[in-house]
Amino acid sequence: MDHNTKTDADVLANLDHFPYPFCDGAFDQIRVIHVIEHLSNIIRAMEEFHRLGRPGSRLLIATPHYTDFSSFCDPTHKWHLNSFSFRYFGPDHAGFGYYTSARFREVSVRVRVLALWRYLGFEILVNHFPRFRRFWEHYLCYVVRGKVIEFEFEVLK
Repeated sequence: MDHNTKTDADVLANLDHFPYPFCDGAFDQIRVIHVIEHLSNIIRAMEEFHRLGRPGSRLLIATPHYTDFSSFCDPTHKWHLNSFSFRYFGPDHAGFGYYTSARFREVSVRVRVLALWRYLGFEILVNHFPRFRRFWEHYLCYVVRGKVIEFEFEVLK
């Protein structure tokens, strides 16, 4: 699905207009690859992905890390996200449960870092130790910059 008529998308639709043209629970897997950062309302889009997924289905999201140059050089990017940006949709609501009831279980978060740091093993530390990832995003990510974040969620219904 895309809104750009120059793509080979099966369905042409504006992803900022809801609901999307599919039935409830239509998908076992939803892939949102370099899309979420372009949408006007992330909470509403996540609710729509929740509606479209069957119970237990997977939602895959890839987006630039907010410290990557590509996050800011594209004028169509509306959001600059980090590896904790979707905590709100987890079972504990990240402490804020009043905007939506859509819930997802985080299956995995993978951060890709710039090549030099990946070759030095930094990506392994960031991805295998959540406490280190938090430390990195709080204190080091503007020196050891991220490239892309890949999320995998399970739809909870």
